[in-house]
Amino acid sequence: MATATSIIRSPAILLFDKGTVSDQNTPSPFQAPKFSLNRRRFTALSSSLHDGNNINDGSNKITKAVGLEKLFEDSPFDVSKDSPLHPRPLTSTQLSNTISYGPRLRVAYQGVRGAYSEAAAEKAYPNCEPVPCDQFDAAFEAVEKWLVDRAVLPIENSLGGSIHRNYDLLLRHSLHIVGEVKLAVRHCLLANHGVRIEDLTRVLSHPQALAQCEYTLTKIGLSREAIDDTALAAKHVAFEKLKDTGAVASSTAAKIYGLNILAEDIQDDCDNVTRFLMLAREPIIPGVEKPFKTSIVFSLEEGPGVLFKALAVFALRQINLTKIESRPLRNQPLRASDDSNNASKYFDYLFYVDFEASMAEERAQNALTHLKEFATFLRVLGSYPVDTTML
Repeated sequence: MATATSIIRSPAILLFDKGTVSDQNTPSPFQAPKFSLNRRRFTALSSSLHDGNNINDGSNKITKAVGLEKLFEDSPFDVSKDSPLHPRPLTSTQLSNTISYGPRLRVAYQGVRGAYSEAAAEKAYPNCEPVPCDQFDAAFEAVEKWLVDRAVLPIENSLGGSIHRNYDLLLRHSLHIVGEVKLAVRHCLLANHGVRIEDLTRVLSHPQALAQCEYTLTKIGLSREAIDDTALAAKHVAFEKLKDTGAVASSTAAKIYGLNILAEDIQDDCDNVTRFLMLAREPIIPGVEKPFKTSIVFSLEEGPGVLFKALAVFALRQINLTKIESRPLRNQPLRASDDSNNASKYFDYLFYVDFEASMAEERAQNALTHLKEFATFLRVLGSYPVDTTML
């Protein structure tokens, strides 16, 4: 059986199956491993990619955010061994320096200009070049294909709950969580200039935004129509010059698309916060100099008390759990109970857990060593600094 130390010798993905660990031949704990030089390095695309939201194509149609196909066009690569921009695992200190003083990172987000995700990307990486993507999948793939340096994507909202799509994509892709950022979401009711609230009959926005403003929109008497994201709703209202339709979006979107703000802070709860994950191709090396959080995913055999045992490995070591999310295991059919007297069927589940500890801490290493003794699958998604900034 591998020792606890072997779990963190390489900051690469930790992936255990049936309780076994593949030991890494790295020289010592916390030393950055050497990565293959065959990886291709993307050099910066034309800044016109960031303006992929331009909507006047001669047919008055809306062009959505840059899709992955667009990102691939005419993309030069090099394989320079000594390139200073070649990503390598960062320590938490290096990560902080990159945010404040490093080269301008290209950061993918889902949506169009003015989206809350763009604001989160700019909060996470103040000097970045935000790159809009039309879908969550495209943002993941853009990082994997070296087209951008990072992705910042929502994972949960204080009112709407978890974004299940991104939980599934975390498992499907091989990216690492390198940080988190929390953003206060303040919805506004937007319309074209000259349009009054009483002129409106319907409102467009993302389904979660509409749900978060349900009381206000019902009081006004507006029908609701879902669209891919809040900023795209604002963009549609502006460029179609709609007189009977408003949008629920940010004040930034109002400025970008030239709309009037009819009402501010229309969300039903003032404490409306979305938590975003910062994703990269390589993990950061965990530290203990600041509060850290670790995210894992695992599966268990079905049986009484198995989940209790899994969670007990953290309680026994005084490790606080901040998030537990279960998702059905895809491509796994329903299974019948082994009890012949009970014809019930059940799902196989994946459990996503966030806990307050760094993988540099012995107690976190021991907890995962204990967990892998009865987990059928275990993967560390990332160990990263907690966002303690004011919203």
